Amino acid sequence: MFKSLLTGLTLSCFLFLPVSAPAYADDLTNVTEIVKQANQAAYYQGADGRSEARMLILDAQGRKQQRQFTILRRDHSDGGDQQFLVVFSRPADVRNTVFLVEKHAQSDDDRWLYLPGLDLVKRISAGDKRTSFVGSHYFYEDVSGRNPNADQHRLLETSSEFYRLESTPEDAATVEFSRYQVWIDKRSMLPMKIEYYDANDKLFRRVEVLATADVDGYPTVTRSRVSDLLSGASTTMEFRFIRYDLGMQADVFSERSLRNPPRRWLKRPE
Repeated sequence: MFKSLLTGLTLSCFLFLPVSAPAYADDLTNVTEIVKQANQAAYYQGADGRSEARMLILDAQGRKQQRQFTILRRDHSDGGDQQFLVVFSRPADVRNTVFLVEKHAQSDDDRWLYLPGLDLVKRISAGDKRTSFVGSHYFYEDVSGRNPNADQHRLLETSSEFYRLESTPEDAATVEFSRYQVWIDKRSMLPMKIEYYDANDKLFRRVEVLATADVDGYPTVTRSRVSDLLSGASTTMEFRFIRYDLGMQADVFSERSLRNPPRRWLKRPE
């Protein structure tokens, strides 16, 4: 388990995605503004929030694995730095494993992983941000989001429902893709689908929203999927017991919480 967690250990943008639904009289044409609003919609609604996630991992041979965990999130500032705490409850071999993220808007995130079986806190290097999250098809970077400044963006198409963007990495050596396309819902500014292309310009990975619901006044993703299009494997995520603006303090996301998770906030809200 130790090796798989370190090499294995994402809400793409779908682990935790509340969005508001602004209405615009005219279509947006500035790609920088579209990217900014999509990033805001995907990660920054509400000052904080919690969700319980159930993950179903399906490998290329059709074998299934499950993960269950609680996600806590707190914003330092709107559109700026954030904190994430992910606490696993099932299955037994990952129970009490904890993942802590200090997200920095202008620099690499700080990430730590606590492995209870070894009583070990492991610092996750910046170079591992696009590796598998606990053996799933989500990446580390999918948990807290990719920095919009890491890519160059252009607007490909504006339809009645979506803005379709294409993005290419500033530093191709740090990622496994050559480009990706994003379909952003024009009403909510929520990224609904992302497709990744490899160095041979072959489509190999897809992230998509499967279901949404209104929670505390925010349209919220309740089901999403990441698909490995080359092998046929996939990971599907469902989110339950979602709440926003709970008043969590910064110490909930301290390194102390790696070994002693904040039970008050892990408890399901009434």
